[in-house]
Amino acid sequence: MYRILVINPGSTSTKCAVYEDDRAAFEQNIQHDPAQLDAHPRMTDQLAFRRQGILDFLAAHHIPLEEIDAFVGRGGMLPPVKGGAYLVGPEMVDCLANRPFAQHASNLGGILAYELAGMVHKPAYVYDPVAVDEMEEVAKVTGMPEIRRRSNCHVLNTRAVARHAAAAAGRRYEQMTYIVAHLGGGITIALHQQGRITDLVGDDEGPMSPERAGGLPTSLLVRMCYSGEYDHPFMERRIKGSGGFKAYFGTADAKEVERRALSGEPEAALVYDALCYQVAKGIAGLAAAACGRVDGVLLTGGLAYSEEICARIRRRVEFIAPVQAYPGENEMQALAEGALRVLRGEEQPHIFTE
Repeated sequence: MYRILVINPGSTSTKCAVYEDDRAAFEQNIQHDPAQLDAHPRMTDQLAFRRQGILDFLAAHHIPLEEIDAFVGRGGMLPPVKGGAYLVGPEMVDCLANRPFAQHASNLGGILAYELAGMVHKPAYVYDPVAVDEMEEVAKVTGMPEIRRRSNCHVLNTRAVARHAAAAAGRRYEQMTYIVAHLGGGITIALHQQGRITDLVGDDEGPMSPERAGGLPTSLLVRMCYSGEYDHPFMERRIKGSGGFKAYFGTADAKEVERRALSGEPEAALVYDALCYQVAKGIAGLAAAACGRVDGVLLTGGLAYSEEICARIRRRVEFIAPVQAYPGENEMQALAEGALRVLRGEEQPHIFTE
């Protein structure tokens, strides 16, 4: 049996868990004092108290660091990388600490794993970082040479879900083609072909979500930006944070919007159905990219707990392939399973070079 410490830093908390093989033995979501976070706005300045929180968690469960076989952290804003496991070393830590593509709490995952692993001379990994880029070149081209499409989707969760679906079918992930829609506060849809995410629909180009506007008519968006009525921070928030359900109803609570929609409130019914409609369009577009050869459509993320949302999407896309729901965001499990594959010799970790 292998023991794996999983670390997933968020903006206000640090999720950590000890897995015994692929089973979570102990887990905790360590909430951080808002005043402490405000006093350390630079992410790397938060390392000390987040690290101590993890050590306190281990001590509370009487687990010495020496008993951990591998440490795995949520991958951060690295330069574009391949999918899979990466061994964390000084070069990756330096990049995450000093030259990330963006400031984000996930940048701390690999650093914390590396620091704790170093105390007991054990390996540290990240798995399927946010920055994974496996897209086909043709999928990145736009009508403006100045703008190329970026690889930006829920890599960790959608790949884990695709692996589980393949295993349930008695096949290997690398043999299958799946379209996986991650339905959460942000919605992304990914095309998994023979082990790679070859195309996707990002959260700024596809369906609206509970808090994001999704894809918008470009000319009207540009006109709105230059109208003089809205400043830059307002537009950024309207696109990501206060768009979607939040813009229409003042709440990003999908359960509340669903209740209002199903009770017959006209605008709620229309907008709720529009979200499902737009997800279905995104799935169908990726089916075309796969020439229609799709083994399954998988729905995951928090909204996939809604049988109504899944049913509405299924009705529109089940002509493409069978539709299955895998509700929730299974990041901790996915990180543990990735590290376990490395420990068992089923997967070789990549070495990061900037």
